[in-house]
Amino acid sequence: MKAFLLAAAATLVISALSAPAHAGTPVSLRLDTTDADRRITLGDLFDGVSGPAANIVVAARLGPTAVLEAGQVQVSARRAGFDWTNSNGIRRIIVREGQDYGGVAAGGKTLAGAARGNVEVLAYARSLTAGEIVQPQDLVWVKMAGAPMDAPRDADAVIGLAAKRPLREGAAVQSRDVAAAQVIKTGDLINVTYDDGGISLSLQGKAMAAAATGDVFAVQNTLSKKVIQAVATGPGSAAVGPQAQALQARSQPVRFAAR
Repeated sequence: MKAFLLAAAATLVISALSAPAHAGTPVSLRLDTTDADRRITLGDLFDGVSGPAANIVVAARLGPTAVLEAGQVQVSARRAGFDWTNSNGIRRIIVREGQDYGGVAAGGKTLAGAARGNVEVLAYARSLTAGEIVQPQDLVWVKMAGAPMDAPRDADAVIGLAAKRPLREGAAVQSRDVAAAQVIKTGDLINVTYDDGGISLSLQGKAMAAAATGDVFAVQNTLSKKVIQAVATGPGSAAVGPQAQALQARSQPVRFAAR
């Protein structure tokens, strides 16, 4: 009998420990997260949050945009009694300057809202300077009201490319924002090689234009002053002949995808 009671007690303890915690009120992330007063609240972030909880401040927006860690936002919602499952596995949430909506003003009136977005767009998770190389962690998918005409459909189309101008955190990515990183500048002295079937030749040339790896550009022979077309292979180097043709063929899909 004593053994039976101990077993029953153990079962009750295990059941209590394994029972799910009380779930909060389900909420969903808004498709277009904006705020007007630099105070990012639960009402700005989630559909389904109402009453005083909508005014709970999650973070402050110091610039035109703010990037929030999804995990921290999820914890803030849970503490307020709301459950955001984040079924899409979102890592970062970008909040843009705009109108407050979904929140409740001090007088109890619902704040007017902007039209919700319904397009998933690639955006910059941080600001980039001109010439900086785009890394995977610099990009995040967000919901916006609309997408630019040349918005890339795949992050791989811009990763590894260089910013052509300063790019603002939270801005939608456009293909014209980036280009292949230049490895040769106009006026650089470079080494031009020809390699085919065991025959290798090289000469020194002067770059007549800037080029990225795989680009065809003009090179002037420093001795004969003759101008030839070569393919950039890396910093300070270029190739002509079969090697150049093969390199150009391999790099063509990358340049096409970035347009």
